[in-house]
Amino acid sequence: MDKKEVLLTFANKFEGELKAPHANALIGSDEGTLAPYDMLLGALGSCLYATFLDIARKKRIGYERAEIKVTGEKRTEVPTTLKWVHVEFRIFKAEKELGLEQGAKLATEYCSIYQTISHVAEMSYEIVFEN
Repeated sequence: MDKKEVLLTFANKFEGELKAPHANALIGSDEGTLAPYDMLLGALGSCLYATFLDIARKKRIGYERAEIKVTGEKRTEVPTTLKWVHVEFRIFKAEKELGLEQGAKLATEYCSIYQTISHVAEMSYEIVFEN
């Protein structure tokens, strides 16, 4: 079992702090803070990238850098779960595009956060290569 734990502390309003083992983040709705869906979409993007990176390394396919843009829409009816989520992988100076396209597909299959969100939202992704 791989236990995970974070601590969230709040004042008597929506203003707080997320304390994780390696970093902290301010939570709220003001400038310089993260809202709940910011953290959820960020968690999705970072999980996908970590999985994608592991696959690219196993395939020994290099690239200069990557950007992951995650966009989603919440439902208006309660509970306001995500309606859809789209992930754009933007890969710069890739050595083998086909291998990285396969890596992105596998990342969506193996990323646990992607799979969790897919139970409530329509999921899609694309990979864009830049030179």
